[in-house]
Amino acid sequence: MSSDRRESRHLLYMDLFISILAVLAGIIGVAGSILPALPGTPVSWVGLLLLYIWGSGTNAAGEPMTMRTLVVWAVVVAVVSVIDYIVPMYFTKITGGSKYAERGALAGLVIGIIFTPVGMILGSFLGAFLSEMYWGKKDALPALKAAVGSFLGFLFGTGIKTIVAVCIFWQIIVYLA
Repeated sequence: MSSDRRESRHLLYMDLFISILAVLAGIIGVAGSILPALPGTPVSWVGLLLLYIWGSGTNAAGEPMTMRTLVVWAVVVAVVSVIDYIVPMYFTKITGGSKYAERGALAGLVIGIIFTPVGMILGSFLGAFLSEMYWGKKDALPALKAAVGSFLGFLFGTGIKTIVAVCIFWQIIVYLA
């Protein structure tokens, strides 16, 4: 077998390997936008980065991915990551909640992973409610209001992350098709 042919086959295998890694990064990114243990949108963006660096990504028109596309998605990922931390605190604050509600929501979410996906939602809500009542020394109605705010902030942040991760995953698929 000639060295050109061997090199060509090696490049084909590398293209396939990079493509599989990019798709896996996209899938993990979507899952990570919902599961708190994984960094969703940044992992999705790494899938795009792999395609850009290796040069194996082209869209339906045969055009390669541009640096502009990569930078725009990086900015979107950075903004969404910041929003994901700010929004739950903001929603909790405007509904009268304290840091206890925020921390309780996170703890309930982590515990609720065992009973995914309903456990995550209920765990987040109950964690905020019980923490606000116990540590925040609030009555049931103010604690409930804070829990609803914390829960809505969690849903909003998770929703935005999921939308961005799905869009990036779609971009990965477009550049591989």
